Amino acid sequence: MELKITNQKDNPLFKRNEIEGNVNAEITPSRQEIKKLISEKFSTAPEAIKIKGIHGKFGSKSFRIQANVYASAEDKEKTEPKTKKEIEEEKKAAETPKEEPKPEEAIKEEPKKEEEKPDVAPAQEQSEEKIEEQSQEEEKPDK
Repeated sequence: MELKITNQKDNPLFKRNEIEGNVNAEITPSRQEIKKLISEKFSTAPEAIKIKGIHGKFGSKSFRIQANVYASAEDKEKTEPKTKKEIEEEKKAAETPKEEPKPEEAIKEEPKKEEEKPDVAPAQEQSEEKIEEQSQEEEKPDK
């Protein structure tokens, strides 16, 4: 897989290079693979690259790539809006430490509940009680 840059525009206002290029590959390359190629070509960190699009035509092994290469990851965060996926990941990461103690407490409480439960099912208890009552009734007329 090789990246060929077809158009490169420097945008000093946003501190980025806007890149368009072509990649030849058997299957559609992932965003991570494209970030790796661009970071090697421009000697930047993959966190400072925003892939705008990977476009291919049916039956073709050539893909058109659009990306923005920022000077730093902070510049990227200031300029680029976050996707829904990124926002959800941040929410999950923020909620995870709070929820960890709660499941442990629930696990500790569950064995206590199980110990309190009798070994006999409720239906069996009723049938055993009826049998005892019948045996007591049978004994009473004898006396």
